[in-house]
Amino acid sequence: MLATRTRWKSVALATATVLVGLTAPTLTATSAAATTTDYDSTYYKNAIGKTGSSLKSSLHTIISSQTKISYSAVWNALKATDQDPNNSNNVILLYSGVSRSKSLNGGDTGDWNREHTWAKSHGDFGEVTGPGTDLHHLRPADVQVNSIRGNKDFDNGGSTVSNGGGSLTDSDSFEPRDADKGDVARMILYMAVRYEGDDGFADLEPNESVNNGSNPYIGKLSVLKQWSDEDPPSAFEENRNQVIYDTYQHNRNPFIDHPEWVEAIW
Repeated sequence: MLATRTRWKSVALATATVLVGLTAPTLTATSAAATTTDYDSTYYKNAIGKTGSSLKSSLHTIISSQTKISYSAVWNALKATDQDPNNSNNVILLYSGVSRSKSLNGGDTGDWNREHTWAKSHGDFGEVTGPGTDLHHLRPADVQVNSIRGNKDFDNGGSTVSNGGGSLTDSDSFEPRDADKGDVARMILYMAVRYEGDDGFADLEPNESVNNGSNPYIGKLSVLKQWSDEDPPSAFEENRNQVIYDTYQHNRNPFIDHPEWVEAIW
């Protein structure tokens, strides 16, 4: 069962509009609405009410308690976490949105493989048990689309990715299709909170750069924040979080449960 979620948006204050010449009023984006979940009094109890570095530290402690799986076990796990809700024989592919047979996992053209949303070269953790096998950022993706994304940072702009569902890319960045932008942002920010350099792995952090190479950074943070706000968690994403929690790692992506925590930390 998905956690019961109650959202509320701040009631906008009525403001008098003053017309100066022919200037149009400026529109301001609304930040993510505050959220409550069934886990606030249990799983998240030590994080509720905190902001900034205090919130990040509390969430790190909470989500670091997890069951780790092997890289080979990721294949079968993804068949459950990313199952097409309309066809139990298929998985939904990240970036393209294509529904593809679970049996077509592999490395050939037409197959799907295991995409590290936080590119495994950014921090040089490879496929090691831990960040290299963390289901909260591993997703099934078309082999060729995954290859085009490579280890590029995330940013807006570029040319159309062939069979990429509307994704774009240029020489140093990748822009997922609109329906996956929030998912990508929340996966990246999960990794930044989960892996803080205190468990033998690199301290992963988002920054404002592209071409981060093997450094333990991925950009651009400002773009990821925008994507998270514009593409809130979907039912598919929430279900995925629940399956990982219930069946595999027994930890949660807090930014799916509380998308407003993105702004509260960064």
